Amino acid sequence: MSDSGTQELANKVTISDAGPSRKKVAIEIPAEAVDEKLRESFDTISVEAELPGFRKGRVPRSLVEKRFGSAVKTEAKNQLVAAAYTKAVEDNKLKVVGEPTAEGLDKLELEMGKPLKIDLEVEVMPEFDLPKLDGIAVKRPTLEVTSELVDEEFKKLQINEGSLESRESAEPGDYLTGHAVMTGPENKEFYNLKGAVVQAPPEDKNGKGMILGIMVDDFAKQLGSPKPGDEVTIKAKGPEQHEVEGIRNADLTITFKVERIDRIIPATGEQLSQMFGLEDEAKVKEFLRTRLEQNVQSQQASAMRAQVSKHLVDTTKMDLPERITANQAARTLERRRLELMYRGVDPQKIEEHMAELRASSNEVAARDLKLFFVLNKAAEDMDIKVTDGEINGRIVQMAYQRNVRPEKLRQEIIQNNQVGGIYQQIRDHKTLDAIVAKATVEDISADEYN
Repeated sequence: MSDSGTQELANKVTISDAGPSRKKVAIEIPAEAVDEKLRESFDTISVEAELPGFRKGRVPRSLVEKRFGSAVKTEAKNQLVAAAYTKAVEDNKLKVVGEPTAEGLDKLELEMGKPLKIDLEVEVMPEFDLPKLDGIAVKRPTLEVTSELVDEEFKKLQINEGSLESRESAEPGDYLTGHAVMTGPENKEFYNLKGAVVQAPPEDKNGKGMILGIMVDDFAKQLGSPKPGDEVTIKAKGPEQHEVEGIRNADLTITFKVERIDRIIPATGEQLSQMFGLEDEAKVKEFLRTRLEQNVQSQQASAMRAQVSKHLVDTTKMDLPERITANQAARTLERRRLELMYRGVDPQKIEEHMAELRASSNEVAARDLKLFFVLNKAAEDMDIKVTDGEINGRIVQMAYQRNVRPEKLRQEIIQNNQVGGIYQQIRDHKTLDAIVAKATVEDISADEYN
């Protein structure tokens, strides 16, 4: 037990275990502090209050409390709770990794002369010992940029820069744009998205497809061959690792009204050469070969980081949370998404991978969460820092991989609140690279590595 406070009057704070990597934070804010906050809040609004028949700031206190009392008390409560929670975390040195949860907080009301008692639960970093970080055995694949790889990259570029041809009905590989609505049990709505895009599964997908981030094994069968104006209904099971708690393992219904159907017509070699300001198709392939060769080093680094990550997870003992929460699942998905962006994976492939990851087992999710905790502790122990320049440099690098302007990608990252994820990715990479620098490295062929 410890004493902390958000005001001059000390709060009573009790910290207790609520399970692996979770703490219960019980806070009692004294009645005197509640009274002071309420008086302060009503005094503030009384100065600004205007009601018919009264001048600004001249409304009787009783009318102010009657007219604005509920809103004032709610805001005062939120401020008291936020300040008390922040102080409790700081005073008790809790390493919080998620937002706190509090059942029934919205039903609590401030009352003059009464203390405010709140019970919060928070996710915290687990306590564990890091394994030895020196001399880990790592294999470095020697990668070669072959003509086949260049041709494959060229075909991807043709698709990415291709044009859309409108179609009257959907065939395998076509893209459908429309209005998608996802509902669960009791018609609870989770997503309502206009302009949603789905792909009729190509032949090599064996009927498997994705809609609203959910992978559906028999998607082609359920989708059929709709035409613009048609509405189809897709039934699916919510993946157990979805970042939205209510979707997990739920019976889902997704309605999709088709507005248009398009087929990508790959760009020709001549069109690509004009687009890049190069002489001909051969020059475009030379450019792609150069870019692939520049990627070899980052691919080798990724391969070695993956080996170190596996070693850290396999050799670290810790008690993980009893269940993978929505916050934890969202963090894992965000880390994977940014990692794939860093590697230059096509946006469509990234979304497919995200859907597959949501459908992965609890064991896979637990390993990802474990790695998150291990790398955070290793970064702290090795005093790994990340600068603004490194964040900007990483965004430029990712933009280059995706063939977009850095300014456009930077704006997209800011809008999607991914700057923190970029920081975490760079910190993870620097931590893993620091461990690789102390590893015992053996060069092997790419075939042997695979």
